[in-house]
Amino acid sequence: MAWHRELLIGFDLETTGTDPREARIVTGAVIEVRDGQVLGGREWLADPGVEIPAEAVAVHGISNERATSEGRPADEVADAIAGVLTSYWRTGVPVVAYNAAFDLTLLSAELRRHGLPSLRDRLGGLDPAPVVDPYTIDRWADRYRRGKRNLEAVCAEYGVTLDAAHDARADALAAARLARAIAERHPKVASLGPAELHRRQIEWYAAWAADFQDFLRRKGDADAVVDGVWPVREPADSHTL
Repeated sequence: MAWHRELLIGFDLETTGTDPREARIVTGAVIEVRDGQVLGGREWLADPGVEIPAEAVAVHGISNERATSEGRPADEVADAIAGVLTSYWRTGVPVVAYNAAFDLTLLSAELRRHGLPSLRDRLGGLDPAPVVDPYTIDRWADRYRRGKRNLEAVCAEYGVTLDAAHDARADALAAARLARAIAERHPKVASLGPAELHRRQIEWYAAWAADFQDFLRRKGDADAVVDGVWPVREPADSHTL
């Protein structure tokens, strides 16, 4: 049976900001899905240890008061999420995250911030894999489609229900179902095994980043740099898009 009809692990974080190297985890969810059906899952609420900006609260609805009174310490949440994800990777089960480079880079930064073992350390020196990123796959499979590529828009394109955007559980579930829907529409994607699909996404993301960087420079931003590393970016001294 093709990978998209087997067990998939939806993963999402809601955070304090948009820079994955600086933002902190507020909520997280890991959802087990097989052939579109939910089998189980876990959710976390963290006290990020910093103030949640008003613009972030407006997105995910988690107030500072709730995070500090109900949330677990940030290091415990990051450690728990990393432990759950790596338990699936050890058995070859794909983790699905929409725009995975954001969520996995942010999780990695949190682990580093709190002096915890990295994802790679937990996997015996191996990179976190396989990862399935519907954002990256859709952008390759339907390159010239007009319109937005955020989770809400791409779910609408593929007929996937997104019950509550920017709720970690809802987004994680939608990502897993979206991966299945994309594979159903694009047989070339469905035909790849999880390991090969992971390798292809590294190439697809790098190619997109290079093209987008060239576009920005042609438009007059001569110093534009778009990070083409996927799915986990290492710390950088300079800011990249």
